[in-house]
Amino acid sequence: MTGLVLGVDPGTATTGYGLACEEQGRLKCIAYGVIQTPAGAAAHVRLQILYTELCAVVAKYQPVSGAVEKLFFHRNAAAALAVGQGRGVALLALADCKVGLGEYTPREVKQAVTGYGAATKNQIQLAVQWMLELKELPRPDDAADALAVAICHIHSARRNALLAA
Repeated sequence: MTGLVLGVDPGTATTGYGLACEEQGRLKCIAYGVIQTPAGAAAHVRLQILYTELCAVVAKYQPVSGAVEKLFFHRNAAAALAVGQGRGVALLALADCKVGLGEYTPREVKQAVTGYGAATKNQIQLAVQWMLELKELPRPDDAADALAVAICHIHSARRNALLAA
């Protein structure tokens, strides 16, 4: 079994998380979900909730490494700022919890799970469901995206180990 990986799809309103590992050559889902913050709360309160909840996920599952989706260009500057703040908090939480870290662009994550860098949300959900042998489609899509980030990290670690050998 490879070490447990925590994938994070950052945001301030909703942050997806997914925990996966590789066991006997097969990917396995351990848990997934979302952290939601109250819409009316001040930004600093939302970020504090995100930090606290991510640290709680790490404490509960003890992942050996984590992966966070990199920020991609947004047409909406306010949305990009909010995602960037959530991403920064996710990076801080993993660093404070002493979890190793990988970072991947949305295109890299989509390529890793679907073979197509411009895959749709639904295609990602279906690929994640198939790869992790889940009975149901992982929902919401933030959680499916986080599982995809974890899968991307597992694939990347496997590739790096092969290249090093």
